[in-house]
Amino acid sequence: MVTVTVSSAGRTSLAKGLPITVDIPGKGVETATVADVKAEILKKFPKFSTSRQKLALKTDKRALADEKTLKEVGVVDGDEVTLKDLGPQIGWRTVFLIEYAGPLLIHPIFYYFPKLIYGGPVQHSRVSQYVYAMVMLHFLKRELESIFVHRFSNGTMPFTNVFKNSGHYWLFSGVFLAYSAYSPAYSSSSPYVRGTLRDDPNFLLGCVAVWLFAELSNFSTHLTLRGLRPAGTRKRGIPKGYGFSLVSCPNYFFELLGWAVIAVMTGSYAAYAFLAIAGYIQTVWAIKKHRNYKKEFGKDYPRRKVIFPFIF
Repeated sequence: MVTVTVSSAGRTSLAKGLPITVDIPGKGVETATVADVKAEILKKFPKFSTSRQKLALKTDKRALADEKTLKEVGVVDGDEVTLKDLGPQIGWRTVFLIEYAGPLLIHPIFYYFPKLIYGGPVQHSRVSQYVYAMVMLHFLKRELESIFVHRFSNGTMPFTNVFKNSGHYWLFSGVFLAYSAYSPAYSSSSPYVRGTLRDDPNFLLGCVAVWLFAELSNFSTHLTLRGLRPAGTRKRGIPKGYGFSLVSCPNYFFELLGWAVIAVMTGSYAAYAFLAIAGYIQTVWAIKKHRNYKKEFGKDYPRRKVIFPFIF
């Protein structure tokens, strides 16, 4: 049996009475895991779900991974760990579904009800029709991937974060892009469209071809990442194969390529704004993942760029 003292790292209304001592019968520090400690805490405080619990060493604020043994994280028998309440949680899969649902709901409203938005009818041009199809197919793909493809290293996140995460998609790729792309400025009779590349079938079909390449490539990289993580684990391997020979995060690169196509095809300020915002966010994510890969795998991790082939 191993014994661990659990003290509070702050106000924890769901676990009044800390510090406490929990016992894990039948296991030692070599076999007892952080998840076992959380399970014992849950027994004492039934309303304090394990997803809300953040355990850390007394000398370190970093969260201890659930699947690690106590020995692996540096906890010995009789040692002390701190407990913090992360607040109400929501599943990552649910967050993704909510994020991508926004544009799927918003774009049809702007596309099919122009009188409600612009005060009059709009005869959609070919470029608007293509944008509508591309946006809807992209986010439908993302919803299906969230359900059937993605495996998440973290099961939950703070509930309040869903509003911040969703705002990026609902506002910029939802309201702003839809308002621009289906407006009278992009109607079939608009001088901004007629007689320009935006009215050229060859140009538009070329854009669709590049966009389709980006979407299928993005899907391929997601399948590769899924294959690296066995179901129910946080284990990671070195990603290899299509796209990964050039950059650490080709999934981000191909997604940005798809949005760049829409921006070039439309020339819309909203499309370029979303591309810039998404590019910044995903570059930050890619840098973090690239560093984590190098830290985790060391010399075994191959030399490659972060997100943009041959550039960065």
